[in-house]
This record gives sequence, structure tokens and C-alpha cells, in this order.
Amino acid sequence: MKLYGALMTLSFIWGLSFVFIELLIPAAGIGGTVFLRCIAGAVVLLPIFLYRWWKGNRPAVLPWKRLIVVGLFNAGLPWGLIALSQTSLTSNMAAVLNASTPIMTGMIGVLLFSVRLQWRQWGGIIIGFAGIILLTGFRPGQMAGESFIGVGTMLLAASCYGFVSHFTKRYLQGTDVVLLALAGLLVGGASGAVGMLWMGPDSWRQVGKMGFQTAWAVIGLGCLGSGVAHLLYYYMIEQAGAEFASMVTYLVPVTALIWGSVLLGEPVTPNLIYGLLMVFAGVYLSTKKKSHRNRLPAVKAG
Repeated sequence: MKLYGALMTLSFIWGLSFVFIELLIPAAGIGGTVFLRCIAGAVVLLPIFLYRWWKGNRPAVLPWKRLIVVGLFNAGLPWGLIALSQTSLTSNMAAVLNASTPIMTGMIGVLLFSVRLQWRQWGGIIIGFAGIILLTGFRPGQMAGESFIGVGTMLLAASCYGFVSHFTKRYLQGTDVVLLALAGLLVGGASGAVGMLWMGPDSWRQVGKMGFQTAWAVIGLGCLGSGVAHLLYYYMIEQAGAEFASMVTYLVPVTALIWGSVLLGEPVTPNLIYGLLMVFAGVYLSTKKKSHRNRLPAVKAG
């Protein structure tokens, strides 16, 4: 029961993250959203990391170059792309597109990591992309539209998650998970700060003028969505395995639909529901394997 409680809690936290992003973007901007999310999450994980370090849980060699790659592709880039996409998409649409992460993981595996997929998995990828077309109501005339660009940046974010899943499995197998999460947040925070510098001093002044509601969004998105959520996710992997933890992929879009409708008044359209079901079917087929040889790495959903 504890594991299922952790699973449901994580799905509600990550589903709510898309609402917090929606609230935070107007106040902090894209770079500020990434920076604040990462720093708030690091505040939660840093004491745990220092305690484990003090207890002697220290790596013999710190693979800092690879940790930088993880930070960029697991936090800095995807969270910036998600924030950018939510300037033109609703939070529930972004969450449903984020559910395509396992599908993009399969594609990245084939293109960059010499992963061989079975026909069933290819069928799942095709069905998943058909679901994306359905839920977005895509038409050829929309190629230059803001919503289409938002869909593209959201899929790029999912591709970043897919890349880092394969990269971590190949090059950082056995690395302490708290170190991985904390390093990712620190690198992501640095990339967010660079983005704010690139946007000019107004970005920093904008963050300094945040109100009470925005501060709560930072706590929810950073401390919960990027700090506590990491601990829950890795707890489930440790106690029940990656297959169990990956079930959160199916739950986050559902909770995001609920949060977006209740808190932001976002409509839940038939296309969104049908597209979500097709994406789920694609995820199921693309991650279901007959043999261990083609096993794809566990991926995060938020």
C-alpha cells in the first residue's frame, strides 16, 4: 500500500507541476521558471545529499562531465522547452504531450544508441504519434502557428528526457540517485540563470517582484515537483523496480487534466481524451518487450 500511495502522490505532484508552470511563467519568465524550479528543488535535496556524504556514501570518482550532460538534458533544456510550450498551450495539453516521453525514448534509442526495436514497439510509436496528431487537431496550415510550435517544443522536451534515460543507463549506471538528481538541479539552475542573463536585467527584476501566489508556485513546482518528487520516484525504483515506477507515466496526464480543469478552468475536449488514449496505447506497445535485450530504460514523467 505504501508503494501505491507513493505512486498516486507522485502522479498528483507531477500533474500539478504543469499548473504551477502556467502560474509562474507570467511572473518569472521562461529562464526564471527554470532557475527557481531547480534551486527550490536543490534546497530539498542538498541536506539529504550532505547527510549521506557525511555518512560515507561518497563516489570514488565524481563524473562531473557526465553529470553536466544529465543536468542539461534532464532539467535545463526540457524544463525551458516545457515553459516555452506553455506560453501557447494549455497545461493539460502540455501534460498529455509529455506522456509521449517513452515513445520519444524509443526513437532516440534507435537514432543515437543503436537500440533495436521489435515490430510491436514500432507499431506503438506510430500509434502514439497518431494520438498526438489527434489530440492537437493538427492541420497542414498550422505549421507556422504558435500552437504548432508549442507542440514541437513539448516533443523536444520529451526527447531530452528520452536521451538522458539512455545516457544515464549507459554511462552512469550505479551512480547514487541523490547525486544524480541534485547535480541535475544545480546544472539546470545554472542554465536557467544563463537564460535570465541573456534576456537582460529585467528578468532578474521581474523575479524580485514576485507576489505571494507566485511564491507558492515556486514552492509547489520546485520543492514538491523537483525535490520531493525525485525522492518518491527513486524510492519506488528502489523498492519495486523501474517497471512499477514507470506506471506514473499513465497517471500524470490524468491528474494534470483534473488539476487544469479544476484550478485553471481549462476545457477537457473529446480530442484530448481520444488522443490521450491513443498515446497511452502507443506507450504500452512501445515499452512492452518480449525479451530483456530490448528493454528501454525507465523514464520520468514530469
